[in-house]
Amino acid sequence: MSQKPFQFKEFSVSQDRCAMKIGTDGVLLGAWAPIKDSAFSILDIGAGTGVLALMMAQRSSAELIDALEIDENAYEQAVENFEASDWGDRLFCYHAAFDEFVEEMEEEEKYDLIVSNPPFYSAEYTSGDAERDQARFAEALPFNELLDGVSRLLSPEGNFCVIIPFTEEENFLKLAEQSGLFPQKITRVKGNKESKIKRSLMSLGFEKTGPETDELIIEISRHNYTEEYRNLVSPFYLKL
Repeated sequence: MSQKPFQFKEFSVSQDRCAMKIGTDGVLLGAWAPIKDSAFSILDIGAGTGVLALMMAQRSSAELIDALEIDENAYEQAVENFEASDWGDRLFCYHAAFDEFVEEMEEEEKYDLIVSNPPFYSAEYTSGDAERDQARFAEALPFNELLDGVSRLLSPEGNFCVIIPFTEEENFLKLAEQSGLFPQKITRVKGNKESKIKRSLMSLGFEKTGPETDELIIEISRHNYTEEYRNLVSPFYLKL
């Protein structure tokens, strides 16, 4: 395991105790997620290292940024990362399962923005690392349970932002509609111009409108990044 913290421009993230390390998906979501100026409260579901919540703190003036993490080691590490940042007074991490958190909070707190980089590997997949598998198995938090919980925690004008495999997009949107959530914006992500669409970045809300759709290409060639991708993530990555 890597012992060295991952250094961003305005914060660093220790990840030696987390099964899921910082990756492109989480940083893409954190940089892309639309944040309204009026957003007072933000929730990160499945916080891992806490990187998404930290990115939300850097990008917004939201006074309350909560994170939720079921794994004890990851939870403790997220807390440490929050305390080491400049925004420790706005960041708080809960150690609980999502269904428990929803039952506890739905009458107390509605969030203006909810973000999640959810697990999405199927039960047939195994990496040989039980912790990593737990962090990535769709069974750890099925999409229908995620969407149902989000619909109960999201404020009426709020948005839910998520990144999932493009192959899951159609199914995810059908499940979202069953929970009263509809796409507002969809950005489909490709590694390069010639490659297949790999990920879908989505912002959903309660209002049923025709979603704004576009495409993001990450690289022109290996390690030669597109201007669009650079502009998106440059506030965070040190070397880009």
